[in-house]
Amino acid sequence: MQTASLKIGTRGSPLALAQAQETRRRLMDAHRLGDDAVEIVVMSTAGDRIQDRPLSEVGGKGLFTLEIEDALRDGRIDIAVHSSKDMPTVLPEGLHLAAFLEREDPRDAFIGRSVKRLADLPEGATVGSSSLRRQALIRRVRPDITVVNFRGNVETRLRKLEEGQVDATFLAYAGLKRLGLAHVVTELLEPAFFPPAPGQGAIAIESRIGDARIDALLGPLDHRETHIALICERSFLARLDGSCRTPIAALANVSGDRISFSGMILTPDGREAHEIKSEGSLADAAALGRDAAERLLAQAGPEFFSDWT
Repeated sequence: MQTASLKIGTRGSPLALAQAQETRRRLMDAHRLGDDAVEIVVMSTAGDRIQDRPLSEVGGKGLFTLEIEDALRDGRIDIAVHSSKDMPTVLPEGLHLAAFLEREDPRDAFIGRSVKRLADLPEGATVGSSSLRRQALIRRVRPDITVVNFRGNVETRLRKLEEGQVDATFLAYAGLKRLGLAHVVTELLEPAFFPPAPGQGAIAIESRIGDARIDALLGPLDHRETHIALICERSFLARLDGSCRTPIAALANVSGDRISFSGMILTPDGREAHEIKSEGSLADAAALGRDAAERLLAQAGPEFFSDWT
């Protein structure tokens, strides 16, 4: 393939850069491109700049993608690399998620300052998390714990933990592994007990619809099983109108020609939760997620979201 300049847009956090570098390496390996053929363009987003308020108060997930997607639409970059769990279910006109790299471990990691497990935290301990899903799950299993909003990139949160601002925090295990920080984990939470966010652990590559050159470059990078699982999870999320204001968990697994799915919705205080499990054929991945959401909505009742969304 002829060497051509390819620009990858990304946020500037260490984790975002690690994900962009992984995408760059895979592109270069798949197409035998030289070092100067693929450029990483670092962009600042509102989500990175606003650190003093919860995302739910200032616009939700889209704050991490808006500026990057503007650059993608007007041609300043050719692809954008994101954490899948940060992606809104409705994308700007003309853009789509063209590929997903093979998913890393989707579990949440507990990192305790003086104890190793969530169950070992003393009554009244303080846990920091910026995720409404994690906050709700923590309150569900440990209602005696104080949960505080905890913004910042991975390194910032670990520093705040070390300084004693909180007794523990939660981070995505996949991100810690990509940063070479798996050693800081003191407990891994199994999905059956502490289910992850939809898309957690997967890197999404966004591009312009109908760009044949980019489609050809991204084709070899797309991991089929991850892509199918994310179709299911994002369909579930879309039907629930999921955002940073809704505690929603979901995980799909592909095995052979079948896909299994589990999902959960919670109230922010963790006092009410509804779960569902289902399975189906790979061709029905989107319908499986959508149907699971419909069944959960019926189970929870029309008033479930009304008091807090």
